[in-house]
Amino acid sequence: METMTEVPTLKEKLCSVYEQNSSLISAGDLPFITELREKAFTHFKELGFPHQGLETWKGTSLDKVLSHNFGLSLTPLAEEVDAEEIFKCEIPNFETLLVTQLNGWFVHSGQPIRRFPNGMIIGSLANAMQKFPEIFEAHYGKYAKIEDNGLNALNTAFAIDGFFIYVPDNVHVDDVVQMVNVVSIPQDIFIQTRNLVVLGKNSSLKLVQCDDTIDHLHSFINTVSEVVIGENSSLDHYKLQNKDDKSTLVNNISFHLSDNSNLTSSAITLNGGLVRNNINVLIDGEYCTANINGLYLMDKNQHIDNHVFVDHIKPNSTSNELFKGILDDSSTGVFNGHVMVRKDSQHTLAYQKNRNVLLTDKAAMDSRPFLEIYADDVKCSHGATIGQLDESAIFYMRQRGIPADEARALLLYAFAGEVINQIRIPVLAERINEMVRKRLRGELSTCDDCALHCKYQNNAPCVIDLSNIQLT
Repeated sequence: METMTEVPTLKEKLCSVYEQNSSLISAGDLPFITELREKAFTHFKELGFPHQGLETWKGTSLDKVLSHNFGLSLTPLAEEVDAEEIFKCEIPNFETLLVTQLNGWFVHSGQPIRRFPNGMIIGSLANAMQKFPEIFEAHYGKYAKIEDNGLNALNTAFAIDGFFIYVPDNVHVDDVVQMVNVVSIPQDIFIQTRNLVVLGKNSSLKLVQCDDTIDHLHSFINTVSEVVIGENSSLDHYKLQNKDDKSTLVNNISFHLSDNSNLTSSAITLNGGLVRNNINVLIDGEYCTANINGLYLMDKNQHIDNHVFVDHIKPNSTSNELFKGILDDSSTGVFNGHVMVRKDSQHTLAYQKNRNVLLTDKAAMDSRPFLEIYADDVKCSHGATIGQLDESAIFYMRQRGIPADEARALLLYAFAGEVINQIRIPVLAERINEMVRKRLRGELSTCDDCALHCKYQNNAPCVIDLSNIQLT
């Protein structure tokens, strides 16, 4: 009688790959990072992938995603590529310092680390950890927790490269830094990428992150970013997500705020098969302000999950959350907003607002704003709505000669505008306005002025096909 061989799970395959290739994965590590990898791998073996049995993942299932046979790239493309040839964003008057990742690897032309006259440093995470060990020892792995987050643990175990940005004390960067993550490889791919952004004291930075896909194959991108904002410093951060329907994007980002620091962050999700944004804000200073915004426009069978945790551990600070969504067809969404105000965090102001419009009976949204307050002298509020367009407003506009479809688009555009207006880079806000307007009219949502070239289709020299992993 022929016996059937049990097919190993993705978790089992990944564990096998790590055990067989740990020396390759950690080849360029600082000693403490190698030790951190081992701890993270142990946690991943215990935790595995998140599932709907977890309170924070009740509304999102990864089961279908985890059934794919993903490849795993452990080394970059053999050939050097030009970032300008991979991604071109021709937004008028939008001057940026462009840095690019291709399939999780930093793209450069012989210059993995760039030092600017003002002292700012931008480059490859893998190279930066060797050149600036003191920065990494102070911040790497300090904010993205691995003890209770399986995806953070997986990333910490496997991630080799990503973006590194350092802004020294007393430096205000005038140009916008644009970080572009592009996936282009002729196979289903599972990517672990890591970013570290550190702002010193009395500094400022405007940062735009863009996620895009070229090949439209199945991809799973698990990104972990740690962002440190020093005393009296300011960060404007914008995350633009425009992935295809076969993509899964889990964006884990942890912000750490010191005294008198300011954060404005907006996640704009225009497309994506499954998108999960884990946004963690640790307010570890007094007189801080954190504005966390999100806009999501979903259709077909797309799914969006925004999970926001704001932790007020010091007094006299303010946090504001504004998330708005438009869901069409059979798309689904989750908003889970959790604000914790600790015992000694008196005089905290914390506000949450989540508003959603469902355009069909099949679209669904689960909104869970939550306040956990242990201080008594605070002002906190939260609210959530899930509804449809105002038919009386549509009727009023039609009476004045506006076609029904145009009337609906105008109402939706006005609804989305509250979030777009939070973007403090005028030319970027104008362009996102245009993209949102096209999206709401059913036109192509990708930026017409962006040319993504599929020239670099060579397989990485070490891409492990997880479908061939056999366990003993």
